[in-house]
Amino acid sequence: MALKELKTQSIDELKKLLAEKRNRLRVMRFKVAQRQLKKVHEIKSVKKEIARLLTFINQGFGDKRAASK
Repeated sequence: MALKELKTQSIDELKKLLAEKRNRLRVMRFKVAQRQLKKVHEIKSVKKEIARLLTFINQGFGDKRAASK
C-alpha cells in the first residue's frame, strides 16, 4: 500500500487494515510450517507493512485527518 493511501485513511481504517495484515501473517506462518507456502519472502513484506501501519497509527496521522474532516 502506498504512503499517500495510508495518509488519507483514518485511525479506524488503519487499525482494520492492521488486523487484516496480522491475520494474513498468521496464516502465512501456518502455511510455512506445513510446507504449503511457496513464496516465503512474502512474509518479510507483510511484516514491513505491519510496521508501517503501526508507525502511522502511533504517530497519530489519523487523528489529525479526522479532526480536519
